[in-house]
Amino acid sequence: MEIAKQTIPDQATLDGVEQSLVLNGAGIRYKFVFKIYIGALYLPEKSQDAEAIIASEGPKRILMHFLYDKVQKKDMDKAWKEGFADNLDKAMLVQLGQRMDDFSDLFTDTVEGDTIWLDNIPGSGTRVTINGAEKGLIPGDDFYPALIQIWIGKDPITTDLKKQMLGLE
Repeated sequence: MEIAKQTIPDQATLDGVEQSLVLNGAGIRYKFVFKIYIGALYLPEKSQDAEAIIASEGPKRILMHFLYDKVQKKDMDKAWKEGFADNLDKAMLVQLGQRMDDFSDLFTDTVEGDTIWLDNIPGSGTRVTINGAEKGLIPGDDFYPALIQIWIGKDPITTDLKKQMLGLE
């Protein structure tokens, strides 16, 4: 698939996971009129059912390929915090509290061309890789389902990107 002159691979393999993943859908995260990043969702098999994807325990990947000149860390931190708060109840926010902070700490400013992989590694946790370098692992099988809701949950970052990542558009 090609989006914004970038080729998005139709398959992905995660280090440490035997099963390969297929591109479920991809689109552009816009803020106002600005193209911020391409968001892509990889799953073991295609699905348009957001609730089933969130609940599934298998491997998954979210790819973020940045198109905007520069996104400052403080803006990324704010976006993560808002994304979690918009989609999780208070009990889950408390349960994930320190791990959400640890997750945000893995990021720095991003610039055009940067690529982030957010991988669900069953039995291990959420692995963050930036420009091919592993930055850290957030433990727990409950973190990734919370994270993925930022894009495909009840109150996603944008409805258009949710539809595109679910392969509905």
